[in-house]
Amino acid sequence: MFDLKLEPREQPAKIWLVLSPLLALLGTVIVGFFLFRLLGKSPITAFTTLFISPLSSLHGITEIAVKAAPILLIAVGLAVCFQAQVWNIGAEGQFTLGAIFSSAIALIFANFNNYILLLLCLLAGIVGGAIWASIPAVLKLKFYTNEILTSLMLNYIGISILNYLVRGILKDPQGYNFPESAPFSEYASLPSLLTGTRLHLGVIFALVAALLIWVMLRQTFFGFSVRLVGASPSAANYAGIKSDRIIWLSLIISGGLAGLAGACEVLGPIGQLRPFISPGYGYAAILAAFIGRLHPLGIILSSLLMSLFYVGSELLQIKLGLPLALAGIFQGILFFFLLAGDLLISQRIIKNQ
Repeated sequence: MFDLKLEPREQPAKIWLVLSPLLALLGTVIVGFFLFRLLGKSPITAFTTLFISPLSSLHGITEIAVKAAPILLIAVGLAVCFQAQVWNIGAEGQFTLGAIFSSAIALIFANFNNYILLLLCLLAGIVGGAIWASIPAVLKLKFYTNEILTSLMLNYIGISILNYLVRGILKDPQGYNFPESAPFSEYASLPSLLTGTRLHLGVIFALVAALLIWVMLRQTFFGFSVRLVGASPSAANYAGIKSDRIIWLSLIISGGLAGLAGACEVLGPIGQLRPFISPGYGYAAILAAFIGRLHPLGIILSSLLMSLFYVGSELLQIKLGLPLALAGIFQGILFFFLLAGDLLISQRIIKNQ
């Protein structure tokens, strides 16, 4: 009765590019319904708190924008890599190194009273992320190592470096021995966009980056080269496009944007370097990139969705006493259903003869 099998399609089913994210979201809601019941909470109340409450106030809306900014910056960079079939899973580490580099400049030149300092901090963040991304690039191109493993392992090294520094040379000597740096000066802090909220200039940077990456991928020869290398490296080589150069640049761009996201996070809403600067933005950005179909403009919407999970989960913890980890759980469930739905883009279900 259920003797079914998958058969490759002759052409990818474009309809599933649209249906897969929608069905993934529906599947997440259905699983969430039973999850909330198991936790002893009303699913209607819980879903209202998760999806509606954050959008019902100016504070909630601005918090969604603040948390979406780093996800968007990272995700559009990952879209460049993924379109070239370069699987950068190390954005969390690149985000962390960007935060460290920018914080170091802010602390070393703390007495420099000019907004040039802010520009230097942002540039340092980009450099830090790019350097960290260059490590798996070198290992892949020179030693043929798998960039998935090397970039992933570098995440944990980056976090360990952060923990070492905030407990060592970057620790605030007047901070009562707390593992955090001194607060950054006004000239090393991102300006607020709306009084009374945490909305900062980094949100604008993220939107501009998404637009620039879209133009780069769709309107430039480099963007064409990225897509061609991802589709067929042999065809790219035949056309005179150096695949190694595209792989290198893709990782550098991705790492630089992740580093900028880390810089904006510590120079903006956090205001100092701490051991915990990310709830998992680097991993949420992977999901945002795929839900947005690797299209920078689509990633804007998917980044807002990922951010809504974070803000909504905070409200679930405050109002209903549920664990904050629900944000990661829902993101994981969504990713599971998305991967399942994406299978039907290139495969179809038929009855086994």
